This record gives sequence, C-alpha cells and structure tokens, in this order.
Amino acid sequence: LIGIVALSAGYLLYGRWLAKKWGIDPKAKTPAYTHEDGQDYVPSSKFTVFSHQFSSIAGAGPVTGPILASVFGWVPVLLWLIIGGLFFGAVQDFGALYASVKNEGKSMGMIIEKYIGKTGRKLFMLFCWLFTLLVIAAFTDMVAGTFVGKGVDGMTAETSYANSAAASISMLFIVVAVVFGLIQKHVGKMNEVVKAVVAIALLVAMFAVGMALPICTTKSAWIYIVMAYLFLASVMPMWLLMQPRDYMTTFMLLGMIVGAVAGVIVAHPAMKLNAFNGFSITGATGTSTLFPTLFVTIACGAVSGFHSLVSSGTSSKTVSNEKDMPMIGYGAMVVESLLGIVALVVVGAVAVNGSAPEGTPFAIFSTGVAGFLEKFGVPVHVATVFMTMCVSALALTSLDSVARIGRMSFQELFYLDTTDPSEMKPWRRLLTNKYFATVITLFFGYLLTLGGYNNVWPLFGSANQLLAALVLIALAVFLKTTGRTGWTLYAPMFIMLAVTFTALVQKTIALVQNTLAGNATFLVDGLQFIVAILLMVLGVLVAFSCLKKLFGREKKVEA
Repeated sequence: LIGIVALSAGYLLYGRWLAKKWGIDPKAKTPAYTHEDGQDYVPSSKFTVFSHQFSSIAGAGPVTGPILASVFGWVPVLLWLIIGGLFFGAVQDFGALYASVKNEGKSMGMIIEKYIGKTGRKLFMLFCWLFTLLVIAAFTDMVAGTFVGKGVDGMTAETSYANSAAASISMLFIVVAVVFGLIQKHVGKMNEVVKAVVAIALLVAMFAVGMALPICTTKSAWIYIVMAYLFLASVMPMWLLMQPRDYMTTFMLLGMIVGAVAGVIVAHPAMKLNAFNGFSITGATGTSTLFPTLFVTIACGAVSGFHSLVSSGTSSKTVSNEKDMPMIGYGAMVVESLLGIVALVVVGAVAVNGSAPEGTPFAIFSTGVAGFLEKFGVPVHVATVFMTMCVSALALTSLDSVARIGRMSFQELFYLDTTDPSEMKPWRRLLTNKYFATVITLFFGYLLTLGGYNNVWPLFGSANQLLAALVLIALAVFLKTTGRTGWTLYAPMFIMLAVTFTALVQKTIALVQNTLAGNATFLVDGLQFIVAILLMVLGVLVAFSCLKKLFGREKKVEA
C-alpha cells in the first residue's frame, strides 16, 4: 500500500510537472499521422499504445530482479524500486518517448545524430544492436524453459502440464492476435469498451482451448519455435500482430497484478524476509556487494535502457496525441514498478529463514501468486497455468519488441542520408533489407542463447543499465539544446554510469578468471567476453561524445 501511494503521488506530481516543464501541445500533429504508412507509423488510441508500451517493457526484470536482489533485504529493494522507478526509469521512458515524438518518431540513435553527430549515432546504434542480442538470448532461453514439457529430469506431471498448457495458449495468442488485428482493420475505429470486452472474451476462450490441448515438447524445439515467431513479429505490420497481442496481454498482466495485490490484502501475509542483510553478501556464486549488484540486478522495475528503445522505436510512432505521452511513458513505468513491489511482497510471504526459498524467481513468483489466487476459489491447476502463462507473456512480449528494435537498429547502422533502397548501392540495400537484418539479428541472438539464461543475465543487466545512462545523457543534451529543463536528468545519468562501468569491469574480470582456470568455452565465455569489451568501449565513446556536447557551449535549436 505504501508503494501504491508513493508511485501514484509520483505520477500525479512529478510526472505532470515534467510534462508541464517540457511542454505538451495537444493540437500538434504527431508522427503517427504525418508519416502514417500502415506498417510502423499507425495512429492508435491512448490505451492501445499504453498496452503496447507496458507489455513490452514489463519483461522478466520486474519479477526476476527484486527476487534475486532480496538477498540484501527487503528495505533496499523497496527503496530502489520506488526511487529508481519515479526519478530514474519513468523520467527516461517519458523523455525518450517525448524526444522521439518531437522528432518525427525517430529512434534514439537518429535523435543522437541530430543533436550530437553522426559518429555518436553510429556508435550508439551498434551498442543498441549488441544489446538487443543479449535480450534475445536471455529471454528466448527463459521462455523456452517456461514452455518445456518434456526432456527435463525430475519434472512432475503437474509442472509438465502447466508448462505445456501455457505454451499452447501462447501459440493461440499469436493466431488470435492476427485475427483480432484484421477485425479491427476491417471494422475501423472500435469503441474502446467493445474492444476491451472482445479482447477479454478471446482471452478466456484461449485459456479454455489451451488447457484442453497442451503442446508438450522439448526446450530446444521451443527455442526454434520462438525464433520463428520473432521473425514474424519483426517484419509484420504493427497493427497486424504486435499491437493486438500486446493489447490482450495487458489485460492478462493487469489481472495478475490486481489479483496479487488483492490476495496480499486478503491474506495479509507477514514479511518473512530480513529488512537488511548488509552491504556485502556471500553466497554459492561468491561475494556480492550492494553497490553495484542491487542496481544492476533490479533493472526493469526501476530503470532499464531497453525501455527507451521501446519508447522511441515503436510506441512513439503510434501516439495519436501529445497529451497521451505522460500516461504512456511515465505511467507504464509506474505500473511496472508496482509489479516489482508485488514480486517483492510475494517472495517475502514465502521466504524461509529470512531468505528467498529455493527455485527460480519465476517459479517462486508463480507459486506465490497462485497461492493468493486460490484464496478466491480459483482451482490450483487453473491458477498455476494462469501464472505460468503470465510469466511467459512477460518475457515473450518484450522479446517480440526487441526483435523488431534489433532489426531496426541493424538497418540504421547502414543508413546514410536516405532510406530509399533505389538510391543505395546493392550491398547497402541488402544490409538495410528488413528480412536480411532480421535473420542476422536472430542468428547472433541464437548463438548467445547457447550460453543459457544464467550466464547471459549478468551481462544483460550491466549492458541494460549502461544503455539507460547513455540515453539519459542524450536526453539531457536534447533538452538543453532545445531550451528545456534538463537538470533533473544529471544525477540519474552519473549514478547509472558509475553503477554500470563498475559492474561491467567486475563481469569482465570474472570471465578472465574463468578462462585462466580452464573452465571457459568460446560459445559461452568467449562470446560474452567479446561483447562485454565491445559494450565498455562503445559506452565510453558514446558517453564522451554526449558529455562533451552537454557541457560545451552550443546554440539553441528547434525541436
């Protein structure tokens, strides 16, 4: 309840203050109208864009991060979720959306070119592309692990059924989303209430069919199936697959959050986690310090660079009115921070001896919330399938967005002054082809998937927060150059720079030590080492070019 009050107050006071300071023009034509193409630029209702933004950014992070970081105690986790969510994450998400809408729906890379220079853009886009590979690797492995129905030692029949049913429902989601998208395209602008009723009815039908017809197969098979889906999500028009899928997913995720909050209030469980376990914790994987581990582990619930790619890469191209931006940019992040707090409360309710119980974060969260739902009379197997589906949806909706953003980042790496293929040389035309760019992105993402989720996650967390720091610096440059209030970004950007470079250096040292000990393999440690070094070098170069522009003397320009 304290979290809900604090986050609501932050949205109503700080979020609105930022919108007022930066300037919102309800009468301005947004890029969704000025560049409407039926593919990426598609004017959409406020809740439709909010649902895409929320379901895309609410990946595995808000559940995984707080549960993993709970080893430090619940107090530092709660404080970072609230402070980070309101003053770091929501500001970045809203800022990226705002800057993009004010600049013809351009991505952060193209915005950096305008305000910082072409070299800064190239470096940033390469950084973004490498980052999307890490997200694809981590989340694909996670989703496949959630769907696996056989081939795992010790798997019970109940777990196999829950995973297989959730997988079946997810596949139905893709088919039904396309149908829902075609219906909306044919009917035209639907009444929001009717649209919501249809979406909820389709959800119920999919759950019933999926639970009756579970798809049971191995993890490796699911990795290939997920990759095939990501290819479709990357190249198909927004209105046909991603928007309707995200719209329906949002109702499911909001239902999960409401059910979990209501369950907590009714059950009123005691907080069994220790309040604070110290600044240094020694566990099975070694010693971890509060700084920077806490701030890297809890990414999506507090601040995440990935969110800025969604804000400027897809959401900004579908905003119909500038007055919708605070709810979409700032509001979606606030709801995600609430999800992080719910995850913390859930692990606190089932903690053993002051620490999180054994199991993966997803398993702990699913079991805990399913237990709350049972108090409302929901059958155990239904609650378990529902939670397994919600957990996989968290990762899958981020995956389809990041595949599209990765494809676009790869294309933008090779764009010059024109995006018209007829004016390009054959080799550049090939590299900027959306199908070729998608295949290349997914191929390298698949190679990193071979390392497994646990190996990729620490590197992903560090890269994610470094991206957040770079975006905050770029946004500060944009705000200063256009004569807007930007000092609110200074503290977050310097703090995140310190956090991420410390974490990346620690990860690199660990990889080197593993190699020297003879425990390394190229496809796991070798690729991660190469990516870690590239990220650090690119991070330094981008940060230097942005900071030089930020604190140098520049003339004001229009935006």
